[in-house]
Amino acid sequence: MNFEETSIAGVFVVDLEPHGDERGFFARAFCSREFAEHGLVPDVVQANLAFSTKAGTTRGLHFQAASHPEAKFFRCIRGETFNVAVDVREGSPTFGQWTGVLLSAQNRRAFYLPPVCAAGYQTLTEDTEVLYSVSGFYAPEAERGLRHDDPAIGIEWPRKPTVVSEKDRKWPLLAR
Repeated sequence: MNFEETSIAGVFVVDLEPHGDERGFFARAFCSREFAEHGLVPDVVQANLAFSTKAGTTRGLHFQAASHPEAKFFRCIRGETFNVAVDVREGSPTFGQWTGVLLSAQNRRAFYLPPVCAAGYQTLTEDTEVLYSVSGFYAPEAERGLRHDDPAIGIEWPRKPTVVSEKDRKWPLLAR
């Protein structure tokens, strides 16, 4: 796997390193040893699958408080998404900043977010599926979120958000 750190410390775009022959290719999609070598949390306690029927569906921004840390590792396995990470780690030099990456079934890229970075994504195609693993179990009391349209963050979504859950519309703005 190839790890490329983004402008936010600890947030990585991960590309496959395919080994091909006449059958197609083989590539490691996850390796706890390689994650640990790059300083990433290698633990996976749960994998989640999210399906969205409509393009423009925008999910997030979600994270868990530092009391229940949760790293996330995203891959789009059907369709195409624009995934973002927002740094909400207190004291971080990039607090409040965001970075984004296009993930698709075709490019097979993945996106890693360390604990206490908010995650969100927007579907760019109909019938999109996202598979993501997390390093910590969901803790309702530690659930946090921010609005996807927070002007202080200024995420440049590729499309106008068309489907956003009631819960996600009610998250607070980022407090600076």
